[in-house]
Amino acid sequence: MAVSEAHKKASRKWDSSRDNIMIRPDKETGAAIRAAAAAAGVSVQKFILTAVEHFMNTNKK
Repeated sequence: MAVSEAHKKASRKWDSSRDNIMIRPDKETGAAIRAAAAAAGVSVQKFILTAVEHFMNTNKK
């Protein structure tokens, strides 16, 4: 199924409002992160963003 031009335009607009931060943990750490996210019932992205937000909020100077 082809994607409409309107959909492509909306996707580009949304993508331009997002940042892209890549992490590359070793296989063991990645598996542990995935397992922890699954146990918490959230996506890996949500799990990591929540952890980072918590860290930033508890380590303010």
